[in-house]
Amino acid sequence: MDEKNLELYKAFRSVPENAQRAITGGRLKGKTEINPMWRIKALTEVFGPCGIGWKYEIVKKWLEPCEQTGETAAFVDINLYFLDKNTGAWSEPIPGTGGSMFCAKERSGPNCSDECYKMALTDALSVAAKALGVGADIYWQADATKYTADTTPAAPPPAAPLVCRKCGRPLQGVIQNGKKYTAEEAQKALDGLCVACWKERKKAQNEDTTT
Repeated sequence: MDEKNLELYKAFRSVPENAQRAITGGRLKGKTEINPMWRIKALTEVFGPCGIGWKYEIVKKWLEPCEQTGETAAFVDINLYFLDKNTGAWSEPIPGTGGSMFCAKERSGPNCSDECYKMALTDALSVAAKALGVGADIYWQADATKYTADTTPAAPPPAAPLVCRKCGRPLQGVIQNGKKYTAEEAQKALDGLCVACWKERKKAQNEDTTT
């Protein structure tokens, strides 16, 4: 492997602790957020000031409504470029797409953000910069980004209630001769019947034997 190919990756991969923030709530709980200004600083340290050593162009921005939820999201496509100090030429475009909510449903009602494109742009920059290795150590970790699948085992569905196979009423525990029996134990002992249906069947059986 040519280590020279990893020069930028190695320069960008490590994220200082003061640029990391653990997400403690919502659907991204347990993941790590990187301070967006740290990315700007990292790019500037390696390439130089924005517009001189690196730059980006906005290719497209648009709003995308969701009919199912009634919400609207904002998206931005960008191309990121950096100046190759060895050749003096600009790189090929490095694409990045970012998104943010424009109009979200909240408990108090719809909430529309006038900063949705700005936040989508920040997200797009992070995506493009990630291709250079910016913040790679964070993204490498399991459960470190919003794109990592949630592997938390789903809670098992609640057990179906036990019911009498004749009348359909829920089975309950019983006390017989001073001993308590659970609904499961009563189900086995009473052949899947509730106490009332079981007594009714026993009565019918006794009548049949006496006639």
